[in-house]
Amino acid sequence: MGDTPARPPDPALIYSNVGELRAHLAPPKASRGEGAGRSLSQPSQEPLPPPLPKKQLQRAESLPEQGPSHHCQGDPTPRAGSVLYSVPPSHLRHGEGAPSSTPPRDRPSCGPKKPLTKSRSLGEAWSSPQKGPSPSLRELTFGTADGELGQLLHSPAGVCGVLLGCQAATLARLSARIQEELVGLEEQQQLLEAELVGKRWGALRILEPEPCCESGDAWYFRVGFTFGHSQLELAAKVPKPCCSSLGVQSSLGPHCSIQRLLCRFTDRLPRELLLPGNPEEQSQSPSRQEPACPATHPVLQVLICAEVPHQTLADFVKGSQELHRTSPGHYERLGCLLLLQLCLGLEHLQGQKVGQGDLSPEKLLLVQCPCPPGSQRGKKEPLGLSLPRLLISSFFRAKEKRRPCSTSQEQDWAKGLAAPTTPAADELMLGRLIYQILHVDISLEDALGFRSNRLPEIPSLSIYSAGLRRLATLLLHRDPSRRASVPQARSILQVLLWGPRQELFARSRKTLPLLQSWVEVKRALLLLRFAENSAGAGGRAGLEEWLCCQYFQEVTEHTLYQVTQDLYDAP
Repeated sequence: MGDTPARPPDPALIYSNVGELRAHLAPPKASRGEGAGRSLSQPSQEPLPPPLPKKQLQRAESLPEQGPSHHCQGDPTPRAGSVLYSVPPSHLRHGEGAPSSTPPRDRPSCGPKKPLTKSRSLGEAWSSPQKGPSPSLRELTFGTADGELGQLLHSPAGVCGVLLGCQAATLARLSARIQEELVGLEEQQQLLEAELVGKRWGALRILEPEPCCESGDAWYFRVGFTFGHSQLELAAKVPKPCCSSLGVQSSLGPHCSIQRLLCRFTDRLPRELLLPGNPEEQSQSPSRQEPACPATHPVLQVLICAEVPHQTLADFVKGSQELHRTSPGHYERLGCLLLLQLCLGLEHLQGQKVGQGDLSPEKLLLVQCPCPPGSQRGKKEPLGLSLPRLLISSFFRAKEKRRPCSTSQEQDWAKGLAAPTTPAADELMLGRLIYQILHVDISLEDALGFRSNRLPEIPSLSIYSAGLRRLATLLLHRDPSRRASVPQARSILQVLLWGPRQELFARSRKTLPLLQSWVEVKRALLLLRFAENSAGAGGRAGLEEWLCCQYFQEVTEHTLYQVTQDLYDAP
């Protein structure tokens, strides 16, 4: 039988929107571009595929091409402000490389068509793990496409890993968000610093003529400053004579427990500001080149700080004796939280090779945290009951330091200095501070054991008393090499505040798997509490929640094993 000339394709068989996948799966047939010059080899054995129904043809032809920013038909329409139907990131939307949970034959096109690079079966095309990289756990949300989640759910171990990873990522985001509410955005702080460059008293509004706080080394005045469309409240710090600390403080990185210095200048003190004390002493000039000014208009160095303190730690301890007596559990928990903030600040300084060296309560500032809407049922807590931010503000004694390696060296250092300046000083002063917060008198000689081998007794008034007593003993150990460090003290305080408590090991032997399970369960319960508070009347998270987030974000079962051994397994 001779060659039959090829006939042109039937117009009814031309489909404008048949996908490339169907073209790859269909048997080979004559190309439309070669019509008259070729013949069909076996027309009886390879029939052409039947045409699609007319209705589908009209729908395909009328469907407009959608860009990658449009949502697909059949997907839930995002609602403004909805938690459940938030628009996923651009790299997770359909039509931009992310696999879809619905096969392509059953859903309309959601983006520009891309030619297939090679032929593959229908199952291989949509179930192969090589389709794309697995999504990052930090990017998973409730609105993440099922096709993305499917790559992570092949085994129970994979599901567990997804949940734990999402918990850690969520805690990190919550911690960053709460810190932003507490101290503000770093970019905004830097812009404010730039705006204050060259400014003096004339650019500030004096809000109160008397100091809002007097520490051991400075007076603080409340001042206002216009920044853009905002009215900010700042603190003007006027250092006392011989107490300047600019050389160290201006070089410190930002931290929640370190006083933030925005700018500094030297100028005459305005008439309306009143400095307590002897006016003749106030008139002393900080510079030898400048003559002394009249007592009413002294030239003083002024530091503008971001935080406005309302009292020192010494004021707080002095005014809370009645609270300690009537509510020992609440007060000692506040004490643990204040000591924890101090440890975090000291760790930040030690990381920059700087030791504070003077942790007297008179030089530690307390700043009232902003009251978030809805907290405490809309009522503002009294200052004695609320948790303030603790700030390290005195750096004039700070310097790089070396740890004494023997008791004799430490004794010589302690006799020669009223305030220690060596690296062991942080631990010693921290241990002494525990006694002061708990209203137990202790001198530096008693803390070092030079007068007696026994430390003063701390009464057991709450569930925190025994742990604070144990921590003070570790910090004031007579052998410097066996003394607890600041990071160890921070970990012990975290365990005292949020567990695990000793009762966890009453029925179960302490093991790494037990501690790991405890951490994982507590992380999940912490996130559930955040969710419940956000939906109810609990209000937004504050300083204590931020500290708790930091703990469960970083803690491991190995750290807990050592810390609980130091805290609960005392010899």
